[in-house]
Amino acid sequence: MVLFSFICLAVLPWSVYDDQPNAHQKFMEKLDACIRNHDREIEKMCNFHHQGFVDAITELLKVRADAEKLKVQVTDTNRRLQDAGKEVIAQTEEIIQCRLQQRNITTVVEKLQLCLPVLEMYSKLKEQMNVKRYYSALKTMEQLENICFPRVSQYRFCQIMIENLPKLREEIKEISMSDLKDFLESIRKHSDKIGETAMKQAQQQKTFNAALQKQNNLSYGRNVYINNDSVPETRNEMVLKQNLEEEEEHEDEVLTAHDLVDFSPVYRCLHIYSVLGDAETFENYYRKQRRKQARLVLQPQSNMHETVEGYRRYFSQIVGFFVVEDHILHVTQGLITRAYTDELWNMALSKIIAVLRTHSSYCTDPDLVLELKNLIVVFADTLQGYGFPVNRLFDLLFEIRDQYNETLLKKWAVLFRDIFEADNYSPIPVSNEEEYKIVISKFPFQDPELDKQCFPKKLPMSQSVPQIYIQVKEFIYASLKFSESLHRSSTEIDDMLRKSTNLLLTRTLSSCLQNLIKKPHIGLTELVQIIINTTHLEQACKYLEDFITNITNISQETVHTARLYGLSTFKSICKTIVEERSGSI
Repeated sequence: MVLFSFICLAVLPWSVYDDQPNAHQKFMEKLDACIRNHDREIEKMCNFHHQGFVDAITELLKVRADAEKLKVQVTDTNRRLQDAGKEVIAQTEEIIQCRLQQRNITTVVEKLQLCLPVLEMYSKLKEQMNVKRYYSALKTMEQLENICFPRVSQYRFCQIMIENLPKLREEIKEISMSDLKDFLESIRKHSDKIGETAMKQAQQQKTFNAALQKQNNLSYGRNVYINNDSVPETRNEMVLKQNLEEEEEHEDEVLTAHDLVDFSPVYRCLHIYSVLGDAETFENYYRKQRRKQARLVLQPQSNMHETVEGYRRYFSQIVGFFVVEDHILHVTQGLITRAYTDELWNMALSKIIAVLRTHSSYCTDPDLVLELKNLIVVFADTLQGYGFPVNRLFDLLFEIRDQYNETLLKKWAVLFRDIFEADNYSPIPVSNEEEYKIVISKFPFQDPELDKQCFPKKLPMSQSVPQIYIQVKEFIYASLKFSESLHRSSTEIDDMLRKSTNLLLTRTLSSCLQNLIKKPHIGLTELVQIIINTTHLEQACKYLEDFITNITNISQETVHTARLYGLSTFKSICKTIVEERSGSI
């Protein structure tokens, strides 16, 4: 500060003497004088403060010794502190390392807790694959993809798992498709057994209902079957109850399609393909394979017409096929539809009708045709119970009925020929009342004049007349058997019986008579007896009409009831031939 002041004072005079001569010398003189004044002032000041300075130095010297001592103590303390701090530093470094390890461990645990559920679920997936729980495995895959994998997608093992899932899905599809093929093969093999049990169940239900209806009819005094011309005896209700109980026991034993076939493969395969989003492919494959199997089932054996077992096996396979389809329709959603089954059934029905038309035309045994009809009825009733329309099958039965009647007519033509050949063409002798009653029980003969005569006596007709009458009634019974269970009204059955009986009389019996009277060994006496026989048979037509009426409960006064008119034709034929014979004689 003093120096600054001094400089300032020096500069100012210099500026004062700047314009004068010898300015520099004068300035220097003035400056020296100023310096001397200041030196004197400094000396005075120092003299004034010297004693205080000396005292301060003295105090400082005294403090010096204490400072040295303090320095030694501080140095020693520092040394001891440094020695103690080395262990603390080492332990601190250890703590730091431990904290780092703890943090790392915590991080690892967190990551493991994040990864372990993924690994556990993937292990669960592998276990499900091993035990063939494929649907559950697909659900596990969905959980892995949607929930687990996004959390650990940064790890390499997760990428490996992600890449492996499509392979597992394809493996599941292949395995499930293999199971489906085994299932299709299984139902193909078991379709006849399934159909057999289904038809048996339908038949037992039908028998049960029929027995119940009989019991109800008996309770009201009604009768269903007629023996000869009289009302049959009423059966014991206890027998009917026993039959009903037996039917119920058998019905309980009948297995269903689900009991015979394990449907789980098709359920599992459907679920799997649905989860994989490929249900349409599965549906198309299933329907395609079932169509192929349907064509195989509908293909009959070449010798099917030879035995009823051939027809039974054919029908059982078809029923089994459609029972399975009906089961699949009702227990699955969308695998097959009602429209699909209806289309398949219509195709099958056309094929079935064509096959039955062809093979039934080869049947010449009426018993076999009748058994075929019964099988068709059971077949139709069974499938109708599952909701399939069967009206065309019953229409087919009317075609087969005509064929059945033709086979009956051929069979009865042989019977009529045998009866005519065995006849002696002489009146029937009866020696006592018992023999007379035997003949009357076979043929409705009434002659009051003959009744007044004493035994022995002769009936006007020959032995062939009661035998022919009995055979005509047997023909009606045989024709009636085919009309049963056709779901037709009594009027239609009555009309069918009368028409078939007329055919028997006008065509078969007439033809046999024509062939008989044309034989050279038939003389005039035999011709006369044949005319007499024909007259009695013509008169018996009224009783045959009553016989049919008793069976069908349709009154003859009904407008649409047909009449038996055949034997009037026989009589005219016989008269014509007799006239020709007489003319030739």
